[in-house]
Amino acid sequence: MADRHATQSGRSSRRTFVLATGTIATSLLAGCLDGDDGGGQAGAGLGGDSGSDSGEPRDPMLSTDFDPENPDWENNNYLGGLIDENDFVRGTEFDLENMGDRGRTEAVYGTEPRDHPDDPSAWIDPDPIVYADLPREDSEQAYADQLEPMIEKLEAETGRSVEFQTIESYAAVVEGMRSERIHIANFATGNTPFGVNMAGMVPLAMGIEGDGEFGYRLLAITRAGLDDIQSVEDFNDFRAAHTEESSNSGNQAPSALFDEHFGLTRGENYDPEMSGGHEQSARGIAYGDYDCGPICSTCIERTIDAVDDISWDDFKVVWAADPFPSGPVGYRYNLHEEIIEGARETFLNTDWSGTVFGEEAGYPTYVEVDYVNHWHDVMLNQQYNGVEYDEANL
Repeated sequence: MADRHATQSGRSSRRTFVLATGTIATSLLAGCLDGDDGGGQAGAGLGGDSGSDSGEPRDPMLSTDFDPENPDWENNNYLGGLIDENDFVRGTEFDLENMGDRGRTEAVYGTEPRDHPDDPSAWIDPDPIVYADLPREDSEQAYADQLEPMIEKLEAETGRSVEFQTIESYAAVVEGMRSERIHIANFATGNTPFGVNMAGMVPLAMGIEGDGEFGYRLLAITRAGLDDIQSVEDFNDFRAAHTEESSNSGNQAPSALFDEHFGLTRGENYDPEMSGGHEQSARGIAYGDYDCGPICSTCIERTIDAVDDISWDDFKVVWAADPFPSGPVGYRYNLHEEIIEGARETFLNTDWSGTVFGEEAGYPTYVEVDYVNHWHDVMLNQQYNGVEYDEANL
């Protein structure tokens, strides 16, 4: 991948030819949309002044041999169908292992989780232990019933009673743990650094689906037949779409990661438009309103499922970020050691498959979190976007 300080000439090294101009001739979407659509969408005004598609893809980097464990994005692009067929939409346990093996020992932004105090007089020993989570679509009582197997296990392992408490927001989780009124809780991906930096939270475990998948990916996409785009480095020569300013996967994450990996800096050498959402980006790229852009993998999956005339193979994927982790279960750093060990046993050494907790409220399996490595990209995005870990930003 290109160094973020690469020169403009260096950024063109992956191209097989030099673009004659940044203005590309308009063409119909033949070869990109299903045959039944023909040129109707473009005629309806959805085609716009799109980049010049060449019918059958002639991108020399386009590969039909996709290895999910090593996509080798520096040398390969892939049609979207291979992403779907190889279950690359979400992260796998292999990805999770790679995320944990980055070799980092310090947080790239903010602080690391606090160490457990050596002095027992600094420990807190609450009884009941308060376990908190946001309310789900089910009623609060229904969700509490689904949590019951986990609550019973946590009580048995810690030797203390456990009280389930619903909270109104993830900001309230941070505030509650900071004031030691909440002791163990579910956090969201994005507010986990707030918990670590503000509330003494230690991320413990992340849930994994029964098939080993987790989270989602950030994909950098273009139309299948747009051969001139072979890398994210090429996005600044075309009509790129981000989704919304506040979107993590649609704007904040790609703004940071495109800068880090490809030298594309918003407001300097890269000026994407805002489409208004992931579905708008997917449709716009397919129909020619836009040429390229970042998109959440599970979002484009939902759009493809919902729109009859768009398929995975209408898109070419030129890069994918490491999967973003699911929100973890975390605990207050200065809990009594028996409580911490009980929480570890409950989440890390218990198979919840076939239980109402594992199937409805939580996950069948939990794996241990290494915050410094697993949350590296999340912290990097927040650093790039100038996020400050304080009450004003909660």
